[in-house]
Amino acid sequence: MNFSFYTQIPDKEVMAGILQMHEEIFHDSSALVRKIKNKSKPLIQVAFEDSKVVGYKIGYELSHEKFYSWLGGVDVNYRNVGIATKLMEKQHQYLRELGYKVVQTKTKNKWRHMLILNIKNGFNVMDTYTDKNGEMKIILEKDL
Repeated sequence: MNFSFYTQIPDKEVMAGILQMHEEIFHDSSALVRKIKNKSKPLIQVAFEDSKVVGYKIGYELSHEKFYSWLGGVDVNYRNVGIATKLMEKQHQYLRELGYKVVQTKTKNKWRHMLILNIKNGFNVMDTYTDKNGEMKIILEKDL
């Protein structure tokens, strides 16, 4: 397993792998590239098995001390082998090296595996709110 970081949109093949996985998980990848381009200091992390994209994590800067870990996923055929945990660990180490003090993320109750993963890895629940679709979102933060 290899991991790469990108501070801009990756090449077409890598981005196609991310978009395909994003579509399978979130059912809408149509505006993802545009949204990434509109974020401050985006960071895209990709897990590869040979040259196949098997996981990704996308985030961006909220302030010079706080980073938002926004989106991510692992190919269904590669789940439950620690890829999401490894992506998180590598992201947090990289963020520390860049000088960030806090990483924030959000999740929903329906994505319990992400909620549990975040809590197991040192995140604290900071707040909740109801989104525009009427679903509760959970805000989590971790000191780096």
